[in-house]
Amino acid sequence: MPMTITMRRLILIFHTIATVVTAFSALPLSHRHVVTSRFQASVQENNNNAATKEEELSVDECSLDEEDALACLESVSFYEKDTSSFMTVTEVFVAEVESLREKFPSYENEGDEGSNMVKFNKRNKGYDLHSVQQSNGDEELTNTHVANLEYNQVISDREVVLVDTVRKLGMKSVSRAFHRAGPRKLLHFDPSKVNAAIVTCGGLCPGLNNVIREVTHSLYYLYGAKKVYGITGGFNGFHEPDYPPVHLTNELVENIHHEGGTILRSGRGGFDINKILEFIKEKDIQQLYVIGGDGTHRGAYAISQACQDENMNVAVAGIPKTIDNDVDYIDRSFGFVSAVEAAQAAIRTGKTEAMCNVPNGIGIIKLMGRSAGFLAAFAALGSGDVDLVLVPEVPIVLDGPDGILPFLRRRVKEQKYAVVVVAEGAGEELLGVSDQVDAGGN
Repeated sequence: MPMTITMRRLILIFHTIATVVTAFSALPLSHRHVVTSRFQASVQENNNNAATKEEELSVDECSLDEEDALACLESVSFYEKDTSSFMTVTEVFVAEVESLREKFPSYENEGDEGSNMVKFNKRNKGYDLHSVQQSNGDEELTNTHVANLEYNQVISDREVVLVDTVRKLGMKSVSRAFHRAGPRKLLHFDPSKVNAAIVTCGGLCPGLNNVIREVTHSLYYLYGAKKVYGITGGFNGFHEPDYPPVHLTNELVENIHHEGGTILRSGRGGFDINKILEFIKEKDIQQLYVIGGDGTHRGAYAISQACQDENMNVAVAGIPKTIDNDVDYIDRSFGFVSAVEAAQAAIRTGKTEAMCNVPNGIGIIKLMGRSAGFLAAFAALGSGDVDLVLVPEVPIVLDGPDGILPFLRRRVKEQKYAVVVVAEGAGEELLGVSDQVDAGGN
């Protein structure tokens, strides 16, 4: 048993100490001093070795935020200063972002202490919502569990993220950069007076309800917003009576991440800039969150510019949504992995059809991907059952040594069947590009 083993070890240790003490006391007095000196020297040497070892373990902990960061790195033998020109970034061009501070008065300005904190803790059992009577007679539920917790780190306006984070030979010493996301010290809007709105546009995508839920929770719990509207039916919800806005609350969105689609319902078209601006003025919206693809973001940009032209102090934030994973500067858009996983079932079904339809069965699975084949390629790689993948980025060659038809003939001859995955935008160079666009401008 563990207790028995521990006791035996303790007895052995005490026995060893007793033996050493007995042997030491048995030595003549003339020898005891020598032994003691050697023992002390040994202890000192061990302490020095431990200190050196401890120093070696900590020398790599050079903080780049400190003024002596360069001296710290130069003192570490693990690092070597690279003077190659390709490693040097001499100029950085930062993507321009229009700041509302330049045109409108801000709630907090330079010199202010700043009040950006986590406003509320998520409501747990025992913390109820408190009903507050409004001046217009309506009742509004507010969270009574106030937190006011400071963020671990706030981001300054001058912090950027380099696009070319990997440097290699032949690269110019110029790099692009984007403003770094994260909580700021100073707030432009007074959170207690902010009305926000969230809208989902375009096709459905896995994870839409997750985004709606987290944006709503963040606006209430972290930011302390006054009210959050949900615009239903895409841009139609700004002006169509059949798509009235809903009041998003923490309780309403609490479990929506377990549901598919979007609780706000999505839609294409319906973009009327004048009616959208009228809705924003009527509801006194200060922050608009637009979730959609490239067409939707063109609309979001138009709304932002129109608000500037109308001297409206409104922040418009675009949240990229595409299962095609074809948005620039984003490694992976939300919903992409779920779409790849869902495609596996279709590929397995296509393989079963091809294997069971004899002779020479070919199963063809079409996946989304109007201008990019990421979904088709990743789904095929994840499956391991696909013989041929057609994507928009690679022109299709039908005949000849590199033709897909001779390849399919060989594959069917070898295994009696074949499985093909096609992205919807593949083969436009053969079929021709359509001049028709959908309601979203795609």
